[in-house]
Amino acid sequence: MPATPAWPPKSLARLFVRTALDDGLRVELDAGQANYLGNVLRMKVGGELLLFDGASGEWLARIADAGKKRMALTVERRTREPETIPDVWLAFAPVKRARIDWLVEKATELGAARLIPVTTQRTIVERLNFDRLRAHIIEAAEQCGRTLLPELAEPVTLAGLLQDKARRLYFADESGGEPAVNAFKPGAATILIGPEGGFTDDERAIIRAAPNAMPISLGSRILRAETAALAALAAYMTVAGDWR
Repeated sequence: MPATPAWPPKSLARLFVRTALDDGLRVELDAGQANYLGNVLRMKVGGELLLFDGASGEWLARIADAGKKRMALTVERRTREPETIPDVWLAFAPVKRARIDWLVEKATELGAARLIPVTTQRTIVERLNFDRLRAHIIEAAEQCGRTLLPELAEPVTLAGLLQDKARRLYFADESGGEPAVNAFKPGAATILIGPEGGFTDDERAIIRAAPNAMPISLGSRILRAETAALAALAAYMTVAGDWR
């Protein structure tokens, strides 16, 4: 019988850094990153890892110097060019803390280019911890192999979102619409998901009146807001995104 693969698989650690990377560059890590590599992963001088800065692709680096609370790396060469991702934005009404953390993490893994919190009449979360959400985005990108971070936009009102007429707007409508797998087409797109309880009748009418809007259906079952967001994004990637 074939041997069972080891788990987790052996691979180089990946780390996001805010320094613009280039061949031969020396990168000083912050205390948290140094602690993670040195004390959690037990990496020593000479150890290799992968870095990305969210713009220039992925780079192989080597630990050049390490201390109790510090670590410096030397960038050796580029291993991957910046990824090409579909121009798809995910607009969603914020939900409760644990669920929104999960939403932005999985949307990052699925390849969203931009994440847009949208305030609607039934939105129940008024304040967002952007530092925490960005940390989840970075961690997800490090884990899944992304070289570009999705942009986390400032919250907008529904009316503000609808001012953008240049992008195709797919919105999940509980009252019915084109099945998502039939509706999605390549090109600049925004997927709009409503809050828990859905859009109000007035909001639905306003969205449907937008010239670039197309109502879509995500099936016969009632999905939680965060489930609907990720289901729609996954369907888009299957039909018009980078899963093709």
